[in-house]
Amino acid sequence: MRATRGTGKKSRPPKEGPSWQFEHAACALGAQRIAGIDEAGRGPLAGPVVAAAVILRQEAAISGLNDSKLLTANQRENLFTLVKENAVGFGVGLVPPETIDEINILQATRLAMLRAVEQIAPLPDYLLIDGPISLDVNTPQRPVIKGDRLSFSIAAAAILAKVTRDRIMTELHEQYPLYGFHVHKGYSTQAHRDAIRRHGPSPVHRKCFKGVKEYQQMELMLTK
Repeated sequence: MRATRGTGKKSRPPKEGPSWQFEHAACALGAQRIAGIDEAGRGPLAGPVVAAAVILRQEAAISGLNDSKLLTANQRENLFTLVKENAVGFGVGLVPPETIDEINILQATRLAMLRAVEQIAPLPDYLLIDGPISLDVNTPQRPVIKGDRLSFSIAAAAILAKVTRDRIMTELHEQYPLYGFHVHKGYSTQAHRDAIRRHGPSPVHRKCFKGVKEYQQMELMLTK
């Protein structure tokens, strides 16, 4: 990299937040149906991993669209509707906890992403994927580290995935009220870990995850 001479002025940090730069780069390669892809729920102790794929209308102006983790629940809910209204196509795929236990969370994440992509018709001709993940498809693709903070399409997918998964976990609370899924959404909070210690894992807990697998024997005893 060529060194630059100092000007005596402090350089401004780059503007934060998503942009269309990665979508424009894909267009320059001839792509027309560019899907942003992201997931929600890789880390929790319970529930599915959910992925979304979104093809946004080019240059769609969605105020406040950003990394879902930087937004409040109400902001995400509002953006959920706006993303769907501004999408040329979108899909949501999920993989349940029992499959996560069978194939591991990384492969489950890839599977959820593939399922999301396959729901879009016609299929995308280019994929922008959040994180260092590649999918086993012939479609041209580009992994983007922290893509939900850099690409509008990926940020849109993150919103759909996160809101969908949060709604699922709230519904699971109705079936398994002992664990507080409606509050922590399955993540490893102190209250959640305490509930697992007291009651053992539920059928929607990930049995291969630390914090759950230690209590498998307790679950077996409770089901006898």
